[in-house]
Amino acid sequence: MSPLSPLNAEEHIQREQLEATLQHDPDNPVKLYELALIYIDQQMNLEALELLDRSISLRRRDSAALYARGVTNLSLSNYRKAGCDLLKTIILDPGCMQAYRHLGFVQFTLGKEEMALKTLKKGLEIDPEHTGIYCVLGDAYLDLGEVDKAKEAFEKALDLEPDNPEPHSKMAMYYLSRGDMKGLKREYELLKNLDAALAEQIGSLFF
Repeated sequence: MSPLSPLNAEEHIQREQLEATLQHDPDNPVKLYELALIYIDQQMNLEALELLDRSISLRRRDSAALYARGVTNLSLSNYRKAGCDLLKTIILDPGCMQAYRHLGFVQFTLGKEEMALKTLKKGLEIDPEHTGIYCVLGDAYLDLGEVDKAKEAFEKALDLEPDNPEPHSKMAMYYLSRGDMKGLKREYELLKNLDAALAEQIGSLFF
């Protein structure tokens, strides 16, 4: 067994301490939430979900725990449960921008396109410079066949964060949808320096 890195060792100790605390104080919602975050980081999603369920049963209006449970359910493809928690998060904490992004994605995935657009645009009213929301908005427009609006959303994301690999990958998919292999190649070349692993995925599929 290889030795733990300093960061992993620190997290391992924190996890053991939280687990020990909860043995003596099993109904501590703060510690349940903190341990759940560690489990999420370690991709122990089912274990995290159990802890978040317990934490929220004790503090039903805890927006942070609701958001964490929403994202965890999303990672497990439990879209309807994720959507419920993300909607509650926004109601309790209207400034949680990531909740708008994820909720828009969930609604879009469930085929509720108009609702998704409304959610995403509401998020952009609060923070008109949220790159992630523009990326999801572009995806929604692209799926609806509104290619000009999709391109506009992706370009806005690129203007905001030109070195962020996500908008470049979105533009690559836009070019692919238009049959523009030159544009796809251009984004692929840019991604080589920004996110080599992502560039490799695109390259292995299309070049």
